[in-house]
Amino acid sequence: MNIAQYLDSTYLKTPHQSGLSEKETLQKVKDLAQEAIDHKIFAVMIRPDFVSEIKKFFNEKKSHVVLGTVIGFHEGTYSVEEKLAEAEKAIHDGADELDFVINYEAYLKGDLDLIKEEFLKCTELCIHHQKVAKWIIEIAAMTDQQIADITQYISTWAEENFNEKDLKNIFIKSSTGFFETENGKPNGATYEGIKIMLDNAGKLPVKAAGGVRTPDDAEKMITMGVKRIGTSSALALINDGYSAEGY
Repeated sequence: MNIAQYLDSTYLKTPHQSGLSEKETLQKVKDLAQEAIDHKIFAVMIRPDFVSEIKKFFNEKKSHVVLGTVIGFHEGTYSVEEKLAEAEKAIHDGADELDFVINYEAYLKGDLDLIKEEFLKCTELCIHHQKVAKWIIEIAAMTDQQIADITQYISTWAEENFNEKDLKNIFIKSSTGFFETENGKPNGATYEGIKIMLDNAGKLPVKAAGGVRTPDDAEKMITMGVKRIGTSSALALINDGYSAEGY
């Protein structure tokens, strides 16, 4: 199985989180981009701050690696207006795919109107610009029933409001990789969580992010039906290695 074609090679730490300078962080992101070119990895997923620079990098290399970024990351509590503004800038800077963190705290409080509003407005922006929208639901914060319900809501809203030809470009994604869990509970994709998402996603594709640490993990997820995998250890997965990274 060609795992590389399913991978979003990901680096989302800020300089503060990594202890690196801005310059060092940019170099790390450029190294990730070059790695994706060299190993035919489908996409790179980076912070919005670096999108413009990496788009320029890819253009100079005449590369077709897909460039993705995150919106409302990682808490998801940005207002709808803030998410739209961040998304518009990312699109202007050259992002091909935008991974939005849904306001899962609002969802857990029962505010479905807010969730629906941000989903519809932000997805419409992406579809209008021929971009891919992925919605991170943060499964580690939810019960199995909550995972099933929010996946169903997103699927229903997408099918009711967008053309069928666009549904392949609206993903439901498991995790940010930054959610803090207790008692060693996984904070990323699990087989159980992904199965619930797949069972309730309808016509929408699913992205597993975080916790995919071996080629066997990746192949099992793909066999289950996952269309993309977010990982900070893409090279290890391609080279039959093991990732000790949390994401």
